[in-house]
Amino acid sequence: MRDPVADDTALEISEALRRNDIHAVAVTMVDNSGVARVKAIPVDRLAQAATIGIGAPPVFDFFGSDDSIAPGGSPVGDLRMIPDLASLRSLGAMPGWAWAPADRVSLDGSPHLGCQRGFARHQQDQAAGMGLKVEMAFETEWVLDAGPHSIEGDGNPSRLVPVTTGLAYGMGRLVDVAGFSTELLVALAGSGVEVAQLHPEYAPSQMELSVTHKDPVGAADTAVVVRQTLRAVASKHGWRVSLSPAASAGGVGNGAHLHMSVWRDGHNLLAPAAGVGSAGLDPLGEAWMAGILAALPALMAVVAPSAASYLRLQPQRWAAPWRCWGRENREAALRLVGGAAWAGMGVANAELKVVDASANPYLVAGAVVAAGLDGMQRSLTLPPEVKIDPALLDEPARHAAGAVRLPQSLTEALDEFDRSEVLHHAMGNQLAEAFSAVRRAEADRFAACSEDEIANASRWVW
Repeated sequence: MRDPVADDTALEISEALRRNDIHAVAVTMVDNSGVARVKAIPVDRLAQAATIGIGAPPVFDFFGSDDSIAPGGSPVGDLRMIPDLASLRSLGAMPGWAWAPADRVSLDGSPHLGCQRGFARHQQDQAAGMGLKVEMAFETEWVLDAGPHSIEGDGNPSRLVPVTTGLAYGMGRLVDVAGFSTELLVALAGSGVEVAQLHPEYAPSQMELSVTHKDPVGAADTAVVVRQTLRAVASKHGWRVSLSPAASAGGVGNGAHLHMSVWRDGHNLLAPAAGVGSAGLDPLGEAWMAGILAALPALMAVVAPSAASYLRLQPQRWAAPWRCWGRENREAALRLVGGAAWAGMGVANAELKVVDASANPYLVAGAVVAAGLDGMQRSLTLPPEVKIDPALLDEPARHAAGAVRLPQSLTEALDEFDRSEVLHHAMGNQLAEAFSAVRRAEADRFAACSEDEIANASRWVW
């Protein structure tokens, strides 16, 4: 049955979009391979889409990063993509276009149990039910490529051609890409994205963008918009953007680090609390971090879910492949960020450094919240802090410090994921099994490939 109120709201939004010369809406979902899939509609169809949805087959849940279909995918059946009008926004880099994330429902109107965005929202609601407010933000790292491109292929896929040869964090690099950077900031502002920071990163032609925090679903929405805006702005310069965790084999890769804070009664549970607990945190904040650390081997399948992810996750590349935590330790998978004392306790947060852009941001947000809540429910405590780069310790010293190497391949991570009661309970069997099937298929596809072959095949997927 159509909802007259929703009809009226959609019609009002459609009219406002037309007044602003917006003619079409891109409605997206992000699948289990981390790829944003889209159905586009004219603005005049927005009211209908908001009430009865847009057809989308459930086989989307089994699409791989190469458009193959993993075991379990079937051409039978249908779902409806319902654009979230409250999250609709103009696309600053695509004149005439707006964007809305989709929630997927079954034909009887019930939520689709495999909907990744619905999973993130459910975990967000679970936290709210415990009196908690979770805030998150994804960083985005990318490499700008100016290489030869052709409609037939990738030009020379064996290497990237850097747009700039400026040094890491160097002003010279920013000067080289100043025009692009200005256009990017303007486009993101036009898309409703509040940027906190933009700077050159370590790898050749690599940049990083930080945004302000949102609730978990809003943070994932923002990550989707940022990634597509990057592509659109780069294309106007004849460039391409690689968000792959390993744009080139053997180099420093791209991350999508997740920053998070947890609040209760206006108090930041990750802010320093002198004399409270062994970690100096509120016990609930410590339990949140401990839950994430406990689940981390299984979480790796969600936050670093591609074969290319494990080319990035190497010691002494600030990719933090160690299962440990530390204050301002960029080689610890879970970094506690206190912030400057004069900035106030509101800036304190935890950074999960092992995340990359091959991950579905909705699955990342939902899975991390689920792990944190599990830690709170079990009153977990953190192990001792690791205050040094674990790679500088010999194996006995690392073991004594509790710095254990995280899974070193996608297959290892999926084995941990398939054993995780916490993640399977949170995701439900339908979503967890489809996710595992897609990522297992990817692991199998690259099992016999060299690092160069993995990097070349993954470079332009995300």
